[in-house]
Amino acid sequence: MLIMENILLAVNSLLANKMRALLTMLGIIIGIGSVIAIMTVGNSLTNSVSSSMESMGVNNITVGLQQKSEEKEVNESGAVFGNTNNSSAAATDKDYLTTQMIEKLCETYPDSIEAISASITVGSGQSKSGNTSANTQVIGTSAGYFVASNLTFLKGGTFSERDYDGAKKVAIVSDKFVNNMFDGDNEKALGSEVEVKTNDKYIGYTIVGVYKYEESSLGFSSASDDTVTTNMYIPLKTAISLDHSTGFSQFSVVTKTGIDSTNFVSQIERFFEPYYRNNNDFEVSAFSMESIVSTMMDMLSTITVAISVIAGIALLVGGIGVMNIMLVSITERTREIGTRKALGATNGSIRLQFIVEAVIICLIGGILGIILGVILGNVAATILGYPASASVTSILISLVFAMTIGVFFGYYPANKAAKMNPIEALRYE
Repeated sequence: MLIMENILLAVNSLLANKMRALLTMLGIIIGIGSVIAIMTVGNSLTNSVSSSMESMGVNNITVGLQQKSEEKEVNESGAVFGNTNNSSAAATDKDYLTTQMIEKLCETYPDSIEAISASITVGSGQSKSGNTSANTQVIGTSAGYFVASNLTFLKGGTFSERDYDGAKKVAIVSDKFVNNMFDGDNEKALGSEVEVKTNDKYIGYTIVGVYKYEESSLGFSSASDDTVTTNMYIPLKTAISLDHSTGFSQFSVVTKTGIDSTNFVSQIERFFEPYYRNNNDFEVSAFSMESIVSTMMDMLSTITVAISVIAGIALLVGGIGVMNIMLVSITERTREIGTRKALGATNGSIRLQFIVEAVIICLIGGILGIILGVILGNVAATILGYPASASVTSILISLVFAMTIGVFFGYYPANKAAKMNPIEALRYE
């Protein structure tokens, strides 16, 4: 009951001095509004980047050749010995990862590997038909490539087992390619044969699938729809027959659900160690998209928190403003305090009255700051092109923080009022 009376007294006091109360709250409003706005933009950016990275395959592990680091040792006299060759060697056929190695990897870890995504770039080329043309990059892919890349098919589908095993000249093209070559008619494109010039040689392919082309959200392309270069996918064996390649510089592993990709990375690297133990130039390295996503999320979160802490300095200024106005209010109400104490009010009740008043000021300021912060955060996120995502946690923390500021900065004035001598307070003019 005493708490409710103090809340009503605090509200009446604020209503009696509306402008002064608003100016007092201003520091709290700006401080909390800034923190909420920054946290909203930070969360929106983090969620957007996370979605972009996850669309690339968060459970994918990239395995590839890596130049061996220099192995230098220094003896007691300070002389350097060992392998000091720091030249960058180009990978040759003997260095490449072979299909036999990959098959052995799948046999060793059948319960962990969902699919293998291997590809060979044959080259960039152009397909022409009359006055129409389309720029393409011809890539030979394994069946697992389409599991890892999550392509959206608009017509047709992936290659059949016969296409892969027989090295058939079939292709999967983008909707941009179809727009340029077949006026956007996916039905007409399916089953049609197109000739693509790569490495100064025209090769005909039959279209068996059309996928939706999507620009990377992490990059920027200045090419128009007419000149943009999109990927044309062909079976891996077909690409090998054209490129005469005997292996891969890298490939991707799609892990099964529930597999810890971070731990599996170490197992993959250990698996390839015997194959490259005697290779002086290269070794096999692996990394997971999950670790990259985690690192980026941690970095963005750290930046957001750091900026929020800087913006939170305004809360300190706002708290000092609350303390200042409470001291002024106590001075103005000295006779009231003296009267209450003369009528039997305890030091505790006087202290509680002014602490509650300080908390109410900060709480109202905090609520107004949250509203302002959410609005500004949503506007800023929309301008930047990210879906707005306000943090409920940051809103709750801000409310608690506002009440804490009220208690912390209101205690000194409240304590000062509680310790007043009632006789001197009643004599105060």
